[in-house]
Amino acid sequence: MLKKKAQIDTYNRRTFLKATGMFSASLLMAKFPVWGRSVFASSYPIHNIPADKNLDPRWVESIMQPGNPVMYAKSRNELQYIGMPIGGFHAGTVYLGGDGRLWLWQVYNETIEGSHEGIDPKTVLWNDGTTLRRVRPRDGAAYVEPVIAANRRVLEQGFALRIGDGQEETVKRLDADDWDEVTFESAYPTATIRYRSDSAPVEVVLTAYSPFIPLNAEDSALPVTIFRIKVINKCGKKLRLSVLGWLENGVNKLSSNPRPGNHGTSQHREPSGKGTLTNSATELSRNAALLYTCEEADDALRSATDAGSMFLMAHTPAAEPLAAIRPWPVTNELFTLPKMETATAKTPTVLVGGIRIAGAVDIGGIFDADFSLGWHFNNPHPKLKEIVPDANAGYHYATRFDDALAVGSYIAAHFERLKADTERWRDTWLDSTLPRWFLERTLLNIGTLATANTYRFASGRFWGWEGVGACAGTCTHVWQYAQAVARLFPGLERDLRERVDLNIAFKENGAVIFRAENESRPAIDGQAAIILRCYREHQLCVDNDFLHRNWPHIKKAMEFVFAQDKNNDGMTDTPMENTLDAVWEGEIAWIVGLCIAAARAGQAMAEEMGDRDFADRCARYVAIGRRNMENELFNGEYFIHRPDLASGRTKLGSYNTCHIDQVYGQAWMFQVGLPRILDRQKTLSALKALWKYNFTTDVGPYIKTHLGGRPYALAGDGGMVMNTNPRNEEKPFGDHVTWQMGYFHECMSGFEHQVAAHMMGEGMVEESMVLTRMIHDRYQAAKRNPYNEIECSDHYARAMASYGTFINACGFSYHGPKGFMAFAPKVPQAVFKAAFTAAAGWGSYQREQRRDSERHELVLRHGSLQLRQLRLSVNRLVADIHVTHNGTVVSSRPELAGKEVLLTFASTVTLDENDSLTVKFT
Repeated sequence: MLKKKAQIDTYNRRTFLKATGMFSASLLMAKFPVWGRSVFASSYPIHNIPADKNLDPRWVESIMQPGNPVMYAKSRNELQYIGMPIGGFHAGTVYLGGDGRLWLWQVYNETIEGSHEGIDPKTVLWNDGTTLRRVRPRDGAAYVEPVIAANRRVLEQGFALRIGDGQEETVKRLDADDWDEVTFESAYPTATIRYRSDSAPVEVVLTAYSPFIPLNAEDSALPVTIFRIKVINKCGKKLRLSVLGWLENGVNKLSSNPRPGNHGTSQHREPSGKGTLTNSATELSRNAALLYTCEEADDALRSATDAGSMFLMAHTPAAEPLAAIRPWPVTNELFTLPKMETATAKTPTVLVGGIRIAGAVDIGGIFDADFSLGWHFNNPHPKLKEIVPDANAGYHYATRFDDALAVGSYIAAHFERLKADTERWRDTWLDSTLPRWFLERTLLNIGTLATANTYRFASGRFWGWEGVGACAGTCTHVWQYAQAVARLFPGLERDLRERVDLNIAFKENGAVIFRAENESRPAIDGQAAIILRCYREHQLCVDNDFLHRNWPHIKKAMEFVFAQDKNNDGMTDTPMENTLDAVWEGEIAWIVGLCIAAARAGQAMAEEMGDRDFADRCARYVAIGRRNMENELFNGEYFIHRPDLASGRTKLGSYNTCHIDQVYGQAWMFQVGLPRILDRQKTLSALKALWKYNFTTDVGPYIKTHLGGRPYALAGDGGMVMNTNPRNEEKPFGDHVTWQMGYFHECMSGFEHQVAAHMMGEGMVEESMVLTRMIHDRYQAAKRNPYNEIECSDHYARAMASYGTFINACGFSYHGPKGFMAFAPKVPQAVFKAAFTAAAGWGSYQREQRRDSERHELVLRHGSLQLRQLRLSVNRLVADIHVTHNGTVVSSRPELAGKEVLLTFASTVTLDENDSLTVKFT
């Protein structure tokens, strides 16, 4: 019998398997006592998730209500963990903190697998109830012990005000310490921080963001942060104001400083060399700016990963530079220092420069001050250059800008457009009848692109880890879940298909290697998803060129999927790697269904290509596979894993358990607007089984008895467990289980979002909303960082599946080359409004249901949109249809099918910015 004494052990996963191979259970138990207690126990614990979720109807009703901004407050102790990625795509990780200051500053190319993983490369201790375990970043360190902004404020940065009324002067910094109340309103990609004190004559509103413009991946990948400050005079006197913004020269910040290694371990960073930090005033498009460099640097500093440059800019010609702010920190005297154009200091030291803006504000008036800061660090980590050859030429943004001065020049020249487009997207997104928390949770995971989890290299190649610094190669079986990138920045996903999946990773037999250069095998789920993603990417084009260019390889990739069905029953049965890091044997519902879904997408593409024979082949596969999956893998309640006839249940598998992804293939059909591949009633039964057996409002009792999982949800957290054993079989996961069984006891948000999206698509709106809200509440700011959904390390890519829930809430479908768009909102609202994105434009859709009519309207807010067909869901008998484009009548031919109306326009309708298309049913 195992001793009750707490043991400390390191929880490993993929790296362990690669290093050791498949050991016997006894050896694993000796080496990994955590798994010995749980995964390799002689008897499996009893299923203990209650079927009755005991949800308060008033609470359920409340989370469905529109509006209600997501607001965090100092007075509720909700600011310390907030870290909103705010530095542009693929440019490192800069966090906006809860009080408006920047922190983390993971822009120095330090992130790398094995030595610097996650946002903070630390290992923490967690007691799972029986064992004290070491938890690494990839295992959930930042979930168990969230990183506090104050502990990772690498550079000095901030703002302060000097307020004078003619009699006295007050200096207040924009941070939590200087104000009675500070609130942080999240409206990703922007945030608004408000500073209030009863004794202060002003209220301050700071809005911060990095340019974020859907469909414009270039300008959304600028290494820059924008601050827009409004000072509101709330007293009865005219005020004199000065706003001071400051930034430390962070060039060679790490390489010139000896410091402890991994948080106090015996490892140390030796000083790499010497140089002279230099802050120089300049003018960019009449805006005052400071350029930060390290001059006279020796070879060691010039070649360091933190070699580069930075800038700080005030977007007004009246500002004054202070190349050095001395003494430091901020005092009243700093506002009277003379203008300083240049300052230098030998490394290592702290050299802070700032820019001052002064003026007056009348009673009730507003004083505006806009700032921006940016960076340019174009020397990827040496190990990254080994992992991916494209890294050797540096980053994509460096092909546009030689240094930070060039970045600043671009920002200065395009500031009005960048802020207008970003704020227009924010306003379009928020102008919705969906709940604000829902809008936040489904969108904010796209912030993963604005962290050190992704790169875009000089070649243009988009590349990512699974989570920050962990598991290389833009893994197909993980990134396939991420719906957000393709919808908001389709060019990135198209390039990933063409450059990598159908090129670098592509084999002659049609196999797609799931980590490109970093692997040698395909993964069956990733392979099938490549077909689906190719169809999605084709839909998000304005023409057929992408499909025509890539069809030969897409077809070969589909043929590889066909080849894995050895007995031609439409159910894949070849043992192959999958996203749960194991090679399962037999016929597995979620793999079978995903391959059927891929064949349906293959059929659609073949039909568009005029390849009738291949379309027929795909259709036969879908029909046979569907019939056999429904007949052979459905146990009357949910879909299962049928063991291999020869090996039986000797190896790890899900078998008769209730697995989270069991109907994932059907979920994909909602994302790409294709017909059903599984019976609706059987699918609903499976989703209801997941709700009954896997969803719980408190995972505490479950993880207390079902040990070995990583801590991505703790006692008191709600969520959906990956795999459960509702029939209480003694060996539910096979006779010889392996370390991967620990996954089955976890809550991983990416999988949960996938199920929530599917539930929404099938009309299980309440369950979808509740599950999404449970994830949202797990990441409430009083507990941990709301912007960092963790799986295998921080900002995990799979979490971008959350956007799929938004897509299905709108009932949105789109096919750019066909000029087709559809809306069928699932959320029951008489007035429904939400944003949409298409191949070349974005805007909003609104439906108003009245007693005697319905009105549907598309308004384009950016770009252009071409439509030949529009399908709408109506809630009434239709007698008359009236269509107008900017008030001009449009001729159309209607087709009614149940509660849906398909309108085919006599000629293509083109919407430009601010155009509208209105359809009225009476």
